[in-house]
Amino acid sequence: MNATGKFAGFTVCLVVIFGAALALGSAAGPDVAEPAAHTAGDDGHGAASHDAGGHDAGGHDTVADPTPGGLSPTADGYTLELASDQVAAGAAVPVQFRITNPSGVSVTDYTPEHEKLLHLIVVRRDLAGFQHVHPTLDAAGTWSVPLDLTRGGDYRVFADFTPAGGEGVTLGTDLRVAGTYDPQELPAPAPTTTVDGYTVTLDGTLRPGETSNVTLSVSRDGRPVTDLQPYLGAYGHLVALRTTDLGYLHVHPDGHPGDGVTAAGPGIDFAVTAPSAGDYRLFLDFQHAGAVHTAEFTATAGPEEK
Repeated sequence: MNATGKFAGFTVCLVVIFGAALALGSAAGPDVAEPAAHTAGDDGHGAASHDAGGHDAGGHDTVADPTPGGLSPTADGYTLELASDQVAAGAAVPVQFRITNPSGVSVTDYTPEHEKLLHLIVVRRDLAGFQHVHPTLDAAGTWSVPLDLTRGGDYRVFADFTPAGGEGVTLGTDLRVAGTYDPQELPAPAPTTTVDGYTVTLDGTLRPGETSNVTLSVSRDGRPVTDLQPYLGAYGHLVALRTTDLGYLHVHPDGHPGDGVTAAGPGIDFAVTAPSAGDYRLFLDFQHAGAVHTAEFTATAGPEEK
C-alpha cells in the first residue's frame, strides 16, 4: 500500500446490463482469441443466474428480485478497491485492484466461473470503450491488468467473481481517466449490427420484470456461421447494462459446447432478465476462426404489462 492507503497495479473486467424488446446498434470488439469461461450473468447480488423463477399467467418466466448487480463497490460484505481511482489516458494503462472480505482482508481464494477466477468488465459511462478482460492475481490478493484507456472520461469497472465457498458477487466502481473526452450518443436501436465483417441479428422480445428468451445469430458474407468456437465455456457471452445507471443484468446462455444438443451457430440462445422498462446496451462476445469479436446493440424494454 502507498501513503494514501491505496495500492498499486490493478485489473478490470467490464459487464453491461440489458433490457426488453431488443434492437441492435453499433459494434466493436477485442481481437484476442482466448477460450475462457464466463457467462455474463448474475442474480440480484451479482451471482450467476441458472433458474430464472416461476411463470406468470401468460406463461412468461417471472423473477422475484430482478435488481441489477454492480451498482455499488460493496455487496454481501465484499468490497472492490481500486489502487487509484484516477489514471492518465493511454493504450495499455496498468490498473490494479483488490477484493476485500467482510473482515477487510484481501481475498486470495476464488472458485473459477466459466474458466476464470474473475471477470473484469470496463465501459465508459457513455457506454463506449467496452472491454471484457481477465486480470492476474498475486499471492497478496492484488489483481492487475493493462486496459485500453486511450479516450478520457469516467469509466465504470465491474468485478464479477465467486469467493471460495461463497456465492457469486458483482461489484462496480468508477475510474476517472484524464484525457480528451469526446462523449458519444447512444446508438439508436436496430435489428442487426456488424463487427469485423460479421453480421449479428437479434430475434426476441424482452419484457420488464420477466426472463425472456432471445437469439443472436451470426453470419459472414451472407452465409450463416455454423462453426463458432467455444469462448468462456459457451458459444457466446452476453453482457447487458441498463443505460440509466449501468446496472449489470441477469443473462445466461442455453446449453454449452459438447453437450450433444447445442449447435455451434448460427444462433446463440440466451435467457435475459430485464428489471425495468427503458434502454439497455448489449455486448455479445463470440469466437470464430481463432479471434474473439464483440457485437454491440442498443435495446429498448417496453413498458411493464399491467
